[in-house]
Amino acid sequence: EWLAVNPGFSSLPASTPVGFPAWANWQHFLNSFFLLFVFRTGWQLRQAKRPAQFWVRTTGPFRRTNPPIRIGLPLWFHLAIDALWVLNGIVFWVLLFATGQWMRLVPTNWDVIPNAVSAGLQYASLNWPTENSWVNYNALQLLSYFVTVFVAAPLALATGIRLAPGFAARLRPLDRIVPLAVTRTVHWVVMVYFIAFTIVHVTLVLATGALRNLNHMYAGRNDESWWGIGIFAASL
Repeated sequence: EWLAVNPGFSSLPASTPVGFPAWANWQHFLNSFFLLFVFRTGWQLRQAKRPAQFWVRTTGPFRRTNPPIRIGLPLWFHLAIDALWVLNGIVFWVLLFATGQWMRLVPTNWDVIPNAVSAGLQYASLNWPTENSWVNYNALQLLSYFVTVFVAAPLALATGIRLAPGFAARLRPLDRIVPLAVTRTVHWVVMVYFIAFTIVHVTLVLATGALRNLNHMYAGRNDESWWGIGIFAASL
């Protein structure tokens, strides 16, 4: 009876757009592409000792006030990929709010809580929700996407800036509020969250209707043609 009252879907505002525009497909592809390199370089930094090569930024006549910054090439690569990922994320945020697509990712009704529990029970019982994500995500998806886009991503950016060479020295006064060791731990935990989210996300995409889901995500189509899986395979 409780599941009948809470089927697993949170109600959306009447003006919520239906479907996925082409820019969302491109943003999704670029996001996954950059994240794979962020994961790889982040894990390398976690395991590496002393880098074999360094990148040095010289400061010319201002060396006394701005000493040169010397970082390992793996860290340089990590920061460069991060910059592209952040740029893609900024464009995504702007388009999200400019087109009304934010209503599909931001909870607007408190019924999202019991419906998320309902969706979780359905997943746990293997009687998976049969929602049409072209129109609306189930409540558990909605909350997980909201946390990923509006909590985990900004937290990764903020802690990354705090740890970056050059910024770390200038932001030293923040050590009294948030020690550098705590920031480093939070940055690592956020990366682990992204990896876990990606594994669960990809698994459920493939297990709950790969043709339809990949068409939504890569081809902007609401059918079971092979366009989406073809683009997905080519991107891999």
